[in-house]
Amino acid sequence: MDLTVRRGELYALLGPNGAGKTTTLRMVTGLVAPDAGRIEVLGIDLAHEPREAKRRLAYLPDDPMLYGKLKPTEYLEFVAGLWGVDAREAEARARRLLDWLDLSPHAHELTEGFSRGMKQKLALAGALIHEPDLLILDEPLTGLDAAAARQVKDLLLSHVARGGTVILTTHILEVAERLAQRIGIIQQGRLIAEGTLAELRERTSGASLEDVFLQLTAQP
Repeated sequence: MDLTVRRGELYALLGPNGAGKTTTLRMVTGLVAPDAGRIEVLGIDLAHEPREAKRRLAYLPDDPMLYGKLKPTEYLEFVAGLWGVDAREAEARARRLLDWLDLSPHAHELTEGFSRGMKQKLALAGALIHEPDLLILDEPLTGLDAAAARQVKDLLLSHVARGGTVILTTHILEVAERLAQRIGIIQQGRLIAEGTLAELRERTSGASLEDVFLQLTAQP
């Protein structure tokens, strides 16, 4: 697989169940070592300079875990401290993220009582608290209602507008169609197509990303 994500873009990685999307993301974050090949994160060789590469990114898995006995403000300030963010700046960022994601009314409640969607939003805030150059998200809209999904999508676009880079996987093709500058489609661990939606349409007779995806991943 030869996968290139450009700085300042939102890149959607799509594929059928079991195609290797999560494994690919975990390799990019350094959680899983590739059998062969080379991975660079923002020009930094992940194998040779893992600490520096990981300092520049954040990863949100598809089922993130929180500390249930912490309140959202405590959780975000704790995560910010791990990244070395100044305490006063961490407080300001936490307040801004909680406001954006409509979690401020719950800022002083224990997270153990949160719904799945609220936990997902707080985990995303935790991933963004140190303002990473590269944000890697595995199914970030899981468990979100329409209003929460809109908040998250707007937050991701804002991150990209400020110069950040986002890689995400999703089974919601409409999300990739509306948000991604470029799209990669993998199947059985291989990148079978990559490009803008317009470029992918040119390869097929599909009018929508769903049509394109189904044609490209159809089993012979």
